[in-house]
Amino acid sequence: MTLWSTRMNAPPAEEMMAFSASLAFDRRLAAADIEASIAHVHGLARAGIVEEKEATLLAEALSRSGDELAAGVFQFEPGDEDIHTAIERRVHELAGDVGAKLHTGRSRNDQVATALRIYLRRELARLAELVLELQRTLARRAGDAGQTYLPGYTHLQRAQPVLLAHHLLAHGWALARDFDRLISTLERMDACPLGAGALGGSTLPLRPDETAETLGFAHRFENSLDAVSDRDFVAETLFDIALIGVHLSRVGEEVVIFSSEEFGFLRLDDAWATGSSMLPQKKNPDVAELARGKSGRLIGHLTGFLATLKGLPLAYNRDLQEDKEPLFDALDQVSLALVAVDGLISTTLFDTERMEAAADAPALVAVDLAEWLVVRGVPFREAHGIVGSLVRESIERHLPLAELIESHPSFGEDALSLLEPGTALRRRRTPGGAGPEAVAVQLGRFTAHLGEDAARLSAHRR
Repeated sequence: MTLWSTRMNAPPAEEMMAFSASLAFDRRLAAADIEASIAHVHGLARAGIVEEKEATLLAEALSRSGDELAAGVFQFEPGDEDIHTAIERRVHELAGDVGAKLHTGRSRNDQVATALRIYLRRELARLAELVLELQRTLARRAGDAGQTYLPGYTHLQRAQPVLLAHHLLAHGWALARDFDRLISTLERMDACPLGAGALGGSTLPLRPDETAETLGFAHRFENSLDAVSDRDFVAETLFDIALIGVHLSRVGEEVVIFSSEEFGFLRLDDAWATGSSMLPQKKNPDVAELARGKSGRLIGHLTGFLATLKGLPLAYNRDLQEDKEPLFDALDQVSLALVAVDGLISTTLFDTERMEAAADAPALVAVDLAEWLVVRGVPFREAHGIVGSLVRESIERHLPLAELIESHPSFGEDALSLLEPGTALRRRRTPGGAGPEAVAVQLGRFTAHLGEDAARLSAHRR
């Protein structure tokens, strides 16, 4: 029997129930629903709507239901539309007639919205910790990299030499923004919808401020219509996750490229690679490829849910049931990806000789040669033209660039020192740049930032 069966002259069609039921996926909200329900019944007692002994009986029945769910012995019934109605049915069985008072002063609309926020607060804090862990790994590998350098790329063409630490920290800073977005989403969603009812509140003397405080929310809702229809926090979470996925995809793309024989900049640990079912020589970067591939899945969850939201009038509509499956899957997939990419980066071996040999190609100091002329009074556009012409001549005539520089009247023998291995990189001293001094400062700042973010996260752990 459904909670609304008395309104109808006929039982719901099996096909309708099969289409509308959400129990198959929303049961992961059970602990959050029970927590909110216990706070609700104690709130009813404080308001004098139920007696204290009734509230105690209801709370005990809720706790037992939670224990049964956690132990996997909870018995679901065919009429259980979702986890919320299943729990209420079980409470009625355990508490007797008092169980009929559990839903006093609330609707499934504010009940579901509250449980989802409680669940998501914990999940976002857990996800933020995984992001922080990957940042720590990048910081550790950056510190271990020392003065190792490799080519930096634009358009996937060799551009300038950069320290490996600088390259790793670039990914770290992107993840720092992801962390910040997660915390911001947590803070924006920290309002309790319980007490909003179906859409317009209640005639009963409920105290939603006290319930919000009991559940650890920063404050209660401001508008009951908005409280039950708001799923901005789900959309924001899906965006945050999609962008994390994009950043992990970028890491994955580089691992795929750099581990290829053509680049050979890194070697994957056997525990974090796969082989081929046919080709005995193969060692495949499947973790990196899956990190790249799953980003499309995460982006799809975001765009699909935004399309669901775009045409909905106030207040609650059953369409909002479609928030959970993309959200749950996105949380699951990005969590797996963060852990896997962390393991991949932790165990990767960098071929420093091959990276540095590629970065020491004379053409990669072209801009340094141009800036060498700038320091001597040559306008940059003119300097750019001089160096560009010399690079073209070197390629077309198959002559060493060093030979052309030495014989050019604007350069001469003094400029040849720029072509010595590592020299151009060591001369870069601008803050935030790829040179050793700047990167040492950056690594210190990044490490301090990690400490600050860890402290921010601790305030949101529940």
